[in-house]
Amino acid sequence: MKISMFHLMPYRDLPVDFERRYHSVWVDPPWWELADAQKVGQYYNWTLDELIYAAQAGLDGICVNEHHQNAYGFMASPNLMGSVLARATHSMDVAIVQMGSTLPTTIPPIRIAEEYGMLDCISGGRLVAGMPLGTSMDANLCYGISPMEQRERYYEAHDLILKAWQAKEIFAWNGKYYQLPMVNLWPRPIQQPHPPIWVPGLGSLSTWDFVTRQDYCYCYLSYYGSKLSQRIMDGFWEFVEVRGLEPNPYRAGFLQLVVVSETDARAEAEYFPHIRYFYNKCLHIAPEFYLAPGYLDYRSLENSLKKGFIKTQREIREKIHHWQYKDFVENGLVIGGSPISVREQLEEAIRNLRVGNLMVLLHIGSMPHDLTLKNIELFSKEVFPHLQDLWDDQWENKWWPVQLRKRRQPVGGASNSKISF
Repeated sequence: MKISMFHLMPYRDLPVDFERRYHSVWVDPPWWELADAQKVGQYYNWTLDELIYAAQAGLDGICVNEHHQNAYGFMASPNLMGSVLARATHSMDVAIVQMGSTLPTTIPPIRIAEEYGMLDCISGGRLVAGMPLGTSMDANLCYGISPMEQRERYYEAHDLILKAWQAKEIFAWNGKYYQLPMVNLWPRPIQQPHPPIWVPGLGSLSTWDFVTRQDYCYCYLSYYGSKLSQRIMDGFWEFVEVRGLEPNPYRAGFLQLVVVSETDARAEAEYFPHIRYFYNKCLHIAPEFYLAPGYLDYRSLENSLKKGFIKTQREIREKIHHWQYKDFVENGLVIGGSPISVREQLEEAIRNLRVGNLMVLLHIGSMPHDLTLKNIELFSKEVFPHLQDLWDDQWENKWWPVQLRKRRQPVGGASNSKISF
């Protein structure tokens, strides 16, 4: 089992009545009314410190991601964050998981090939190369990519990046969307033929088709928990079976919100305000922004509608505003409580979904810096060691940097490490 800390880096101080006064947290929230650049600088530094703390605490990987024009998670450049993390964790056997640079919006895409090459060199071969398609909000509305072109651009960008990493000779690229007269990439990754590639998704058939054809790791990034995600992950594993591929759990990743405290009651008292903040404010996305027409291709849209994926998520979003802490935990959106409670819930989720690469969101919504560090500390000491051996007696993680595939050794806890608060 490989477990990494995922961080969104949301704006932690939105107004109490944000969701009533403002149209959306994404695309059109007014910076000049809502944000303070001094605070944002503090958030970036706290975020980096929290991820480094997780690395020092012994987690297998640390994850960053790319989003634009929002207060939900605004790492506009994941590779800037990744470069700090790669350098700061230089002596650690922790993976730098970039989840990652968005292919269709990075023009030309060899910029991703170059920056991932830099990160793999700086980290000494510890990069996991995420290749997201991008959300409709980011790609279509913020960066102006036509929804009908987005997936075609993605496939072409992927092919160009892979060729740029591996070609022995200078080549010209004369594609539909990108034309480059002389591609001769400097630098190239240490990991050959390329770093492990993970592709995040939301249950699209086209993404499943792509990752199984390419033999990449598929990562279902959902904030609706393992129970509501069961049908989607079952669908993915049926897809894998039909294609005759081995059902290796490391072929799949999953994102889960996790909060840990000394007792179940204390977890509710400490974390519920921040869980409520996350679901009320950080996911306050205008519905017309969520899926621009053409963003989902026909067969994926048909599959999502027939199987009720979109309907289920809409129903949950409508109910969630009235939920108490126990509703979030009982429905699996949040795995929380004492260390023993969290271990039991998390192991059940991992086994039911059959995932080998787990990403845990240990900073949620408005969670302050010191409480985030506590959550990381308790998770790494009291939960993580009890899950590390899952799957390892049967399967090899082929989607992880080769030099890090062995079990990570205990590092003595993050409390002994140096972090600037």
